[in-house]
Amino acid sequence: MKNTTPYDPQSEARWVPEPDKRPGRTAFQRDRARVLHSAALRRLAGTTQVVAPMRSDFPRTRLTHSLECAQVGRELGAALGCDPDLVETACLAHDIGHPPFGHTGEEALDQAAEACGGFEGNAQSLRILTRLEPKRFAPLDEPEVRLSPWPGRSVGLNLTRAALDAATKYPWARGGHPTDPASTKYGVYGDDLPVFRWMRSGAPVGRRCFEATVMDWSDDVAYSTHDVEDGLQAGHIDPAALRAPQERAELFAIAERFAADTGPEEFGEALDRLLAADWWPASYDGTARARAGLKDLTSQLIGRFCLAAEQATRARYGPGPLTRYAAELVVPREVRLECAVLKAVAVRYVMQRDEQAQLRSRQRVVIAELADALLRTAPDGLDPVFAAMHAEAEDDRAALRTVIDQIATLTDASALALHAKLVGRPG
Repeated sequence: MKNTTPYDPQSEARWVPEPDKRPGRTAFQRDRARVLHSAALRRLAGTTQVVAPMRSDFPRTRLTHSLECAQVGRELGAALGCDPDLVETACLAHDIGHPPFGHTGEEALDQAAEACGGFEGNAQSLRILTRLEPKRFAPLDEPEVRLSPWPGRSVGLNLTRAALDAATKYPWARGGHPTDPASTKYGVYGDDLPVFRWMRSGAPVGRRCFEATVMDWSDDVAYSTHDVEDGLQAGHIDPAALRAPQERAELFAIAERFAADTGPEEFGEALDRLLAADWWPASYDGTARARAGLKDLTSQLIGRFCLAAEQATRARYGPGPLTRYAAELVVPREVRLECAVLKAVAVRYVMQRDEQAQLRSRQRVVIAELADALLRTAPDGLDPVFAAMHAEAEDDRAALRTVIDQIATLTDASALALHAKLVGRPG
């Protein structure tokens, strides 16, 4: 089956050239398969999305979120002329660098990694895809493959340039945000810049490719709707409370994190549009009919948010295929604000619960103590992959990075187990 979308050979190039084992597949079908079969993706089944895995049967994990994001992104991307396998690959890979305990673990690892340049889940994703997930190794005898300082090293999954670019939300290094130098978001560590520069060859500085913008919006759509679904099902969200003035004021203050240029009036209008929809639940009692209504809620929201983006983007760019740097996804402001309000609902009623705050405090301690214990005992305690990297480390910064890499590959449960083993008490 031939790829009928307009991607050039540079987009389909791999850092290390390799033949296809089975003719007939597109380059992006191969990319999707590599991510789907990776250990790094499977690990997300044990990684926190909003609440810790295994604490109940219903809430999402990072893996189920990634699968749902991939379904949203594949359909939206296809409707806009992107290669659907390419967008799905980016969506599957977008959270692959998230460490144990979700954003709490990310913040704790950033502190632990201060001496080697910090930690950021998106930069870790690129590192996993291009270095840490063993699939292909660079040959020692091809000088044109710029893999300094380690010829012959792992090149990770060896995805195409377009797939790596599409999975990159923040195409700049730390402190390199194109409009906000104080931003803590970035997509590459200093020692991964060689592959980043190869990936971004010919790309406008600081600008995401079109497929990355589709992935990013699909991520927002998936987690904002599903986190609310999880909160309603668990009984943490009372639909009636969303009409109370004091609750709304607190919600809108939180929503400013996601749309800083917005006031309470606009947020109120966005929330009221959702509350007025005939598919918005007035209550939730856990019955089969209520559960069906909850699933319809998420379907309606996903359709609403994706269709609005598709129509607005088509209105600006026309009917042809939209790929790489030929366009930017257009999301109407009203829809962005509705999404921001949903995120605020999840934060207010799920993430800010007292028990969650206490749990996050314990998780930060676990990460800090785990980093300290591994750094003191390394290479003992490290998996063979990271023990070998530690042995090759040129300086203390590189040695610390291998310890951070090791912790970042753990699930919530394995982080707690390793902490108990090394520190001698449960987290």
